[in-house]
Amino acid sequence: MGLTLTEKVLNRASGRSVSPGEVIEVQVDLVAFHDLTGYHVVEVMEKVGKVRIWDVDKFVLAFDHLAPPPTERAAEIQVGLRKFARSLGVKYFHDVGDGILHQLLLERYALPGQVVMAADSHTTTAGAIGAFAQGLGASDIAAIVITGRTWLTVPEPFRIKLIGKLNPGVYGKDVALHILGEFKAEGLSGKSVEFFVEKPQNFPMDHRATVSNMGTEMGADAAIFIPDEETINYIRNTRGIDAKPITPDSDAKYSDEYNIELNRLEPLIAAPHSVDNVKSIREVEGLDVDYVFIGSCTNGRLSDIEAAARILRRGKAKARCIAIPASRDVFLKALELGYIDVLTRAGCVVTYGTCGPCIGGHFGLVGPGEVAVSTSNRNFIGRMGSKEGRVYLANAAVAAAAALTGKLTDPRSLMS
Repeated sequence: MGLTLTEKVLNRASGRSVSPGEVIEVQVDLVAFHDLTGYHVVEVMEKVGKVRIWDVDKFVLAFDHLAPPPTERAAEIQVGLRKFARSLGVKYFHDVGDGILHQLLLERYALPGQVVMAADSHTTTAGAIGAFAQGLGASDIAAIVITGRTWLTVPEPFRIKLIGKLNPGVYGKDVALHILGEFKAEGLSGKSVEFFVEKPQNFPMDHRATVSNMGTEMGADAAIFIPDEETINYIRNTRGIDAKPITPDSDAKYSDEYNIELNRLEPLIAAPHSVDNVKSIREVEGLDVDYVFIGSCTNGRLSDIEAAARILRRGKAKARCIAIPASRDVFLKALELGYIDVLTRAGCVVTYGTCGPCIGGHFGLVGPGEVAVSTSNRNFIGRMGSKEGRVYLANAAVAAAAALTGKLTDPRSLMS
């Protein structure tokens, strides 16, 4: 019987044949943490008296969650982590402004077939490139940084096939929300979801990254896109190297399968206060909106900024709007293409390289009684600010339409 992509990756990483449900030890290919979790990781390393990195070529550190630091404590933490990086000769250190860790892993580091672990739940984003990627706690990540190895339970392989092509105004976010609406939050717990794209060019890397990113909201242990020509082209264009993709065998056995016909999807939103409270934009259209956030590790990529600019070039925003491209590279490309100019002239506040609003950390929080539309990944009570606020999750076009009109609006009516 053939092997799934998950089985092939974990077989290599463990040095033996694995089966779902087994607890195995694996060699990790890439490990990372950021400012918000990093100081906890270093604390663990200090407590066990082993402040070392097993391989500096396989370690990434990025400041993104509270960057630039909005409090004295955040600045103190970053000072400590800079000292850590210098003392251990960290090669891949990204200071304030370089970008959000998960975007940087996609742009520069993660490769198909790797085992990628980081101290953040949205590490699953690297699954877009064909890696087995998981978020772990500080103690587990500390152990990996020191030894290069970790334990994990082999997840059950589950296949989702993406068929056809998305219609205008519909994006990867809508695919993720569709899955959450069908399977509910944590509905894919214990599973490694392998996404097969029928026509690779119809579902580019930006869309894949959004879906893999929200794999953690689905409860998936990993959310992996089977590498194809889109994967190869993305890595070649961003890094100038030719990747060697690993793919499942044609007779691989999955615990279950689910098909999504992309052309049947429409813009969706996740209404307060759960990621699986999914509705069509038509069901909530007309609701007044106070605040819009376009960005995060979920939807701060170039295609998201382009989608927002396409809407906001029509006029001035009626709701206050903050837009944050996910990395310096995305920002510079958006600047070159004129998208930043469009957003700025529409009245948006634009910066780059921070998670900020997504975690209610800084750079724009939701106030009491306010309605927010966000392209981020979670809309829990108090996640983005006041516990009395309400957050609707949506794609970048829906968010931009809400900013432009001051109401929840179907973006397709503004895209002619």
